[in-house]
Amino acid sequence: MEAAVAQQAVPQAVPQGGREERAFVAYDLWLIGAALMLLAIGVIMVVSTSVAIAERRELDALYYFWRQLVGGGLGISAAIVITRLPLRHLEQMSSVLLFAGMALAVAVLVPGLGREVNGSMRWIGLGPVTLQASEFAKLAVVVYLAAYLVRHNQQVRADFIGFIKPIGVLTVIGGLFVIEPDFGAAVVLFATGLGMLFLGGVPMLRFIFWGLAALAALAALSMLAPYRVQRLMTFMDPWSDPFNSGFQLTQALIAFGRGEWFGVGLGNSVQKLFYLPEVHTDFVFAVIGEEVGLLGSTGVIALFLFLVWRIFYLGGVAERANQLFAAYVTYGIGLLIGIQAFVNIGVNMGLLPTKGLPLPFLSYASNNLVVNCAAIGIVLRAGHEARRPAAPSVRAGAAA
Repeated sequence: MEAAVAQQAVPQAVPQGGREERAFVAYDLWLIGAALMLLAIGVIMVVSTSVAIAERRELDALYYFWRQLVGGGLGISAAIVITRLPLRHLEQMSSVLLFAGMALAVAVLVPGLGREVNGSMRWIGLGPVTLQASEFAKLAVVVYLAAYLVRHNQQVRADFIGFIKPIGVLTVIGGLFVIEPDFGAAVVLFATGLGMLFLGGVPMLRFIFWGLAALAALAALSMLAPYRVQRLMTFMDPWSDPFNSGFQLTQALIAFGRGEWFGVGLGNSVQKLFYLPEVHTDFVFAVIGEEVGLLGSTGVIALFLFLVWRIFYLGGVAERANQLFAAYVTYGIGLLIGIQAFVNIGVNMGLLPTKGLPLPFLSYASNNLVVNCAAIGIVLRAGHEARRPAAPSVRAGAAA
């Protein structure tokens, strides 16, 4: 009897698929819950903000809602598939994914293949479906940098050449984004890449120097285009030209002002009725502020903060388990989602110059939604692998 009890108390002896093993390697329910809550809020807000736009364009009233549901379904499916794939395969394919991302960034500039929308060549037309190259390229760069930091960890920490190589990669792909033009994606890419390098052990002085150099380069690029200069001036004083260059920002601020503490009620926004341009994509957070007020918008910000914190927490779990690729790719995804959310919310509130970046999980942006869901799948897999028991038999039995 004592021997039988002792045997049951050792979880390493349980065959693959046993209850004890599943308890050890369960996926992080806190992260899943936060992501699903943001997805649900996004579907609700897409319905709220897009009905009038769809009717004006003579489309079905729920046209954008159904497309958002399809995007969410594809994203969740991609996340489920990724959670079943060992991260070592992703690490081995990092260079292939990087070149695929670069190929997409180049293909979008090819006449006849790239599709122009609102003056920007950011999409590849595939019949009724459009593929936004920058969304997939950003995630590919995160995966590549994570693998690079594992392969060249000592060189990154000690040698200048170990740091400048990934900076070159960021410069090439960021330059392709600027040509589209998609300046916002280039800023997010550089900020994410530099953050990953810092977390990978780049010395502080070198990081500060190249961070300032990248900031100066991006500022110079922004000054080369007159419309970017105008956006910067508008950001400083949107009320100086409220019916032209400052129209988007002033209307967003009016939306927040109308919302006050508790909002005017879900679905009752006035600003979404053609006052606020691109309301279902770039300025959905302003409508959240109007319809559910300061309380609701603060709740959304808190949910994003929790999501990003949980991602970094799982990255720390992976790092303590000495699974460096899982740790770095998780940190990179946390930076990617967090920076995009920060920029979009900052733009909506007038804290940053206007940039055409969607709010992760909430804006109508199918490509962004699918990529972010896939990224969450990678993080879940990283936490899944890092929490496995240390016994070799369990590692071997649960490799898939």
